[in-house]
Amino acid sequence: MSYELTGKIKVIQDPQTFGSGFTKREMVVTVEDGKYPQDINLEFVQDKVSLLDALQIGQEVTVSFNIRGREHNGRYYNNLQGWKIQAAQSENNADYADYEQQASYSNHNPFDQDDVPF
Repeated sequence: MSYELTGKIKVIQDPQTFGSGFTKREMVVTVEDGKYPQDINLEFVQDKVSLLDALQIGQEVTVSFNIRGREHNGRYYNNLQGWKIQAAQSENNADYADYEQQASYSNHNPFDQDDVPF
C-alpha cells in the first residue's frame, strides 16, 4: 500500500553504504499539522538514494512512500520507505506561467485590423 505526504525538507543525510552493499539515505520532512508540525523521517534505499541528490533543505516536496515493518529480538520496528519525490511548484512560478500563457493569447489577434467587419 502506498502513501503520500507533502511538506518542507528539514534534513537530508549523507548516503550510508553497508558491508553487504546495501545503501540507504534518510531525509526529514516537516509536515504542518495544526499547532504542532510533525518531523517525518523517510528512508530511500538502493536505486532510490539518488532521488535526493537534486533536492535542497527548505524545498517543498511531495513524497510517495510505503510503510515497512520488521521484528528483531522481540521488538518491532517501522520504516517509511520513499520511492518517489516531486518538488512542489512554487506559487510564484505557477502564477508566472499562467500569466505568460494569458499574455500569449492576448497578443494573438485572429482578425486583421485593416479588415472592415461589414
